[in-house]
Amino acid sequence: MITTEFKGMTLPLLGMGCMRLPRTGGDGSPIDEEAVHAMVDYALENGITYFDTAWGYHNGKSEPVMGAVLGRHPRDSFLLASKFPSYDVNNFGHVQDIFEQQLERCGVDHFDFYLCHNLCELNIEQYLDEERYGTMAYLLEQKRAGRIRHLGVSVHSEFETFERFMEAYGEHMEFCQLELNYEDWTFQDARAKVAYLNERSIPIWVMEPQRGGALSKLSDDQQARMDALRPGVSPVEWAFRFVQDVPGVTMVLSGMSNMQQLEQNIGYFDARKPLTDAERDELIAIGAEIAQATSLPCTACRYCTSHCPRDLSIPYLLSLYNEWQSKNGGTSYIAAMGIGALPEDHRPSACIACRSCEAVCPQQLPIASTMAKLAGKYEKQG
Repeated sequence: MITTEFKGMTLPLLGMGCMRLPRTGGDGSPIDEEAVHAMVDYALENGITYFDTAWGYHNGKSEPVMGAVLGRHPRDSFLLASKFPSYDVNNFGHVQDIFEQQLERCGVDHFDFYLCHNLCELNIEQYLDEERYGTMAYLLEQKRAGRIRHLGVSVHSEFETFERFMEAYGEHMEFCQLELNYEDWTFQDARAKVAYLNERSIPIWVMEPQRGGALSKLSDDQQARMDALRPGVSPVEWAFRFVQDVPGVTMVLSGMSNMQQLEQNIGYFDARKPLTDAERDELIAIGAEIAQATSLPCTACRYCTSHCPRDLSIPYLLSLYNEWQSKNGGTSYIAAMGIGALPEDHRPSACIACRSCEAVCPQQLPIASTMAKLAGKYEKQG
């Protein structure tokens, strides 16, 4: 297992994400605790000691299941991470009650790592309002008490929102968890966030290295291009090798749903196999192609916004639509929360389909119909 150094500790580079644990049946069925037992035992035997859960994973069942499974092992044999569930702004003001329940759910007296979960446009104002909510003050108090060993933040926001949070609390953030892969290198501007964190010497934790499985299969042409550079490497391995190679990356989290995935992924972390410049550039180019194939080519010229009678931020809404499309029909928490953070009269459902925007769009984009589709996606996901 490749290892990294953090605060005088030796960490495995690969950690087990606990958002996609094995189930007894299809989606929505209970967690298969017997299968989780076997996977955790195998993980510990093969060098994975870091386990990442959260309040909302598996509708609140991940924390207690992981607590029960890990509780069979000595407390000093594993590292447990959980998070304050700020994706629901109603949780602000209840950080103490939630934190105490999390410790109880997990059957521990401290978290080795704890994160401000899912920083985004929906919750940045609540995080910054310490006078009203006192979220950071409470978490720092728990850190001083030893109930949180290391405090960090996970980010799904635009760069500006991320920067606002870090300007306020960056001195307290020991690590930062990013959605990082070769598609989001440019699509979610992960490159800028990586540069920002490297400049401040803040270690990087990686989430979604396979972009929810979207990067686990390349087109025949894309695979042929990668084979020409290094034959026989699978799409899954390419995605892992890319994040292993990013400066500052200290932990890569993978949500593994069965023993086969666990065994396979451990094999990809047996030794470093650095990318060449050509391989890295080709992966980034492929990532841009994947994003572009499902997205609208908005250049954010903002001609449309000056003609919108509802004053909608059309380029931003189109970026959320593109994010949703990149999930290949799946769920996008980033897009849903981005819309949820907006006042109702600035959401895509407020579009009256007057098409004034389309009349001035240099790209001739179907903006009105896209707003209707985006509103439908948001309504369906909720």
